[in-house]
Amino acid sequence: MISYIMDSFKSFSNYDDMGISDPDPIKFIEDALFCSSPLALSYSDPDQKWIIRQHLISLFQDFPCLKPSVDVFMHNDGTEVKLLNASGELTVSQDAPPVPVTIWVPEFYPEMAPIVYVDSGSSLYPIYENHPFSNCSGETTCPYLENWRFSKCDLSGLTRNLMKLFSHNHPFYYSGSGSSNPAHPSTFSKMGAIDRLAAAIHYDAAAITAENEEEIENLSAIQIELQERGETLRIVVNELEREKKRFKGRTEEMCGESDKLMNWLKVYDGVSDFPIDDVFEGVDKESEIELECSAADLAAEDLMYALEKAVEEGVLGFEAYFKQVRVLAREQFLCRAKILKIKK
Repeated sequence: MISYIMDSFKSFSNYDDMGISDPDPIKFIEDALFCSSPLALSYSDPDQKWIIRQHLISLFQDFPCLKPSVDVFMHNDGTEVKLLNASGELTVSQDAPPVPVTIWVPEFYPEMAPIVYVDSGSSLYPIYENHPFSNCSGETTCPYLENWRFSKCDLSGLTRNLMKLFSHNHPFYYSGSGSSNPAHPSTFSKMGAIDRLAAAIHYDAAAITAENEEEIENLSAIQIELQERGETLRIVVNELEREKKRFKGRTEEMCGESDKLMNWLKVYDGVSDFPIDDVFEGVDKESEIELECSAADLAAEDLMYALEKAVEEGVLGFEAYFKQVRVLAREQFLCRAKILKIKK
């Protein structure tokens, strides 16, 4: 992309600094091309200068609306060159505003294609944001420029192509800009058909790009959600791993206890005279007493429950029941009191 500046503007109506006083455009072009002062242009080859002269004269004869001027042009790499250009307004349609353009003749013309800018600063209308041939800075490209060949192309042909191009794809956004009627395909020239095809491809590509961007945004949102879910699952999996380790440790402990129980059963299974009361032993004298008192307490509780059932079934009378319950309650009280005393 190329940008240009106008630091030392010298136009058809103001070029006294070059010693050019004749307002005739042909005289202006000749004096500008063959000037040998420090203000000389960046064209070095004499044959090149004559070709530029011929093409510019033909351009101004075909399009009187354009005027010659001299200006400083800056390339992307910062190089400044002094070039001729033709600027003016092109009327592309009766219903559309004129298009102000500047056509630069580069230092390697005619081997190098001209450089075209739409001057949005001198118009009341903004350039289309997504125009197929002109960007927001006004730089214009088209198939005619992209396929530039000196033997077949010149400045007049470029200007005619620009007028046809802008008549179908006006660079400015204005009221009624979308109301033009399309011409029949049989009226297209080869270059016109290429221009229309390029515009159609541009709009299709822009629509596809917009759809792709929307799809990318949706997929990005889904990706973020999946990442959040993945983080949640990672936390859950880590917790389950820790729980698995805990259960594994507990299982190993229970397997060890089970092995001990199985070994005990192998030793004492079938032994009828084994003292069942010796299965549980206290660690000291007080523990043995507490164990005996707890057993007596539970035995009294079971006996009172059995007496209650006997009364309900009519096997035992109330008088005998209350007598036995008082005895058992007294023994249970003494056992519990002894347990509390041991614990203190």
